[in-house]
Parts: sequence; C-alpha cells; structure tokens
Amino acid sequence: MRLLGTLAAGVLLHGALQAQVKLPAVFADAEKQTEVMLKAVPEAREGKADLVSPRTIENGKLKLVASRDWTSGFFPGVLWFLYEYTGKSEWQTQARAYTANIEREKTNAGTHDMGFKVYCSFGTGYRLTNDAAYRDIIIQSAKTLSTRFNPKVGCLRSWDHHKEVWGFPVIIDNMMNLELLFEATKLTGDSSFYKIAVAHANTTMKNHFRPDFSSFHVIDYDTVTGAVVKKNTHQGYSHESAWSRGQAWGLYGYTMCYRYTKDPAYLRQAEQIAAFILKHPRMPKDLVPYYDFDAPGIPNEPRDASAAAVIASGLYELSGYSQQAKYYRNTANKIVTNLTKSYRSPIGEDFGFILLHSTGSKPSNSEVDVPLNYADYYYLEALLRGKNK
Repeated sequence: MRLLGTLAAGVLLHGALQAQVKLPAVFADAEKQTEVMLKAVPEAREGKADLVSPRTIENGKLKLVASRDWTSGFFPGVLWFLYEYTGKSEWQTQARAYTANIEREKTNAGTHDMGFKVYCSFGTGYRLTNDAAYRDIIIQSAKTLSTRFNPKVGCLRSWDHHKEVWGFPVIIDNMMNLELLFEATKLTGDSSFYKIAVAHANTTMKNHFRPDFSSFHVIDYDTVTGAVVKKNTHQGYSHESAWSRGQAWGLYGYTMCYRYTKDPAYLRQAEQIAAFILKHPRMPKDLVPYYDFDAPGIPNEPRDASAAAVIASGLYELSGYSQQAKYYRNTANKIVTNLTKSYRSPIGEDFGFILLHSTGSKPSNSEVDVPLNYADYYYLEALLRGKNK
C-alpha cells in the first residue's frame, strides 16, 4: 500500500508538471532551436578548427570554445538529451559527433573540470548507449582527475591559474566533478576514485559552508598543513555573499553524493542548502535567482537562469530521497514552468540557444544577461527528471 501511494503521488505530481509545461511542445521547440544552432556553428568555427562547442553570444556573435574550456561538454549533452527524449537517430548522430571532439580532454590534467567536460558528454552518452569506448574514456578521465587530489588538503585542486592569489584553490563548483569519480568506481570496482570523491565532499562540507548553509565560492588551502588560508569569491558580489550558482552547485552536488553513498550527512546537507535557497527573502517570486543573493542593487540586478535550472534539476533528484519529496518536486515544477514561460528564446533567434538571461560573472562584467550552454543543459535535464518522477 505504501508503494502504491508513492507511485500514485508521483503520477499526480508528474501530471502537475505536464499541466503547466507541455513537454512534447517544449522539446519540439528545443529541437528547432538546436537545428538553428547546428547551422550557425560552421560559420562561427570558420578558420578556427580548435573551436568545438557553442558557449554563449558575445558581441552579437555565436561564441564557440575549444575542448579545454570548462563548458565544452554541455552542448554535446544537450544533443544527447534530445536523443533521450525523442529517440531520433539523427540526434544520436549529432551527439556522437560533438562528443568525439571532447575525447582529447581525457588526459588533460591541467583542470578540475573533467566532470563538466567529459561526464556531461561521454557520461550522458554512455548512460544512453552503453558504448564500451565511452566507458574507457570515462575511466581514463577519472584517473586524470585523480592526479589533482592532495591528501593533506583532502580535496581536488580547482584552478592552476593566478598562483600569486591562491596556493591551493578549491571552488564549490568542483562538487559537480565528483560524479565522474563515483561512476569510475562503479565501472571498475576500483575504490580509489570513490574515496577521493568522499574526501573532497567531506572537506568541502566542513570548510565551504557558513552556519546558515550558504557557501563561499573559493577556499584557499595550505598544501603543507592542509589548513584553510582564506575564504572568498571570484564570481559573486563579495567574499561574504551568496553567489546563486554556487549555492546551486552545492545543492546538486550533495544530492548526487547521497545517490552514490547513501550517507545521511549528504542528504541533510542538501536539504539545508535547499532551505537556504528556497526560503531566502531575496529569492524572486518566480524562483529564478539574481546572480547573487546579496547583490546590492536587487531588484535591479541580473538574474541567473542557469542557477535556476541547476536548482530545479537538483530538487527533482532530491525529491527522490527526502521526506520533503512533494515540496521539492512542486518547487522544481514551478521553476521549470517559469523558465519555460518567461526565459526561453523565441524560435529561430539567439543562434539557437534555448534559455536567455543567465549570468556568468557579474564582477568581471563577463557573460551578463546572456544565454549560456550550461543553462540549456540543466534545463533539459530538469525537464527529463521531472518527466520521470
């Protein structure tokens, strides 16, 4: 009876999403937009063979990035999601082509963004195709990422740049790259990847979060002692502020960690982060946050649709583990409904991006109020998760 009740609730809540967001129409629109983008890529790439993935719009033009860019795996992931929803072979063909461009990153040890690049592309592809070659690339990428782990600190190093500013920087975004490590242990039986992921999650939980469960963006560590040197931000308003996408990474990351470990501490952490985000007095009514919860110009600050998409996707997964399932699922439904109704690009415009009004780095005046490929990725992932709940 309890299982039947759970299933019935899931059907009702799925119906609630469908009543507000007509998934067939939304994905049909996403297909049309992506067709626009696929046609725009060759011109944007002309004379620049190393550019492989569309990232945003810059100075009125479609901006592509090389495989080494942290965002390179998101557009292949979008293509895989279109294949997952539609089952159309042409989307798998395109997904494979764009995913292949990322393979060289499997041995790039100069970045922590292996999960974003490889798991969002090859990982999503492997989940849908069980392609043995993809499996091998995932494993090699996890081995490469593991070389950035410092056992004294207990974390994977994030950036190698600005060494005059940070000794061993770790950013909250790095939680998202742990999925690659957890999966590598599942695929190989080698527990070393799992242990690194758990150590990183535990150290981050200890040092990145304030008493209200908001997160700092960057923690700098002493590599000799493992002690925290300083806590600050790079993309938020100030060192003590709550950068919205950073909060989203934490919510999504600890929910994912609970999926693999079933450690109740991670579930509690995800729930506490969700409470900070969703109950914040400066969260707008449409649940699409400003780029920073503490930005001084609210309500005249840019929104971040990418943060909203990550939050929605994380909440859908969290609803599968938490006693607050209905609340989380209904809130995720509201977010994706509002993104769908008010933040999508008109068909045929914006070089085929799906969502508008994301913010990359307001302090740097970089990618402010523009479409971003990771907003599209997590939006489609959220829609698929909502469909399957």
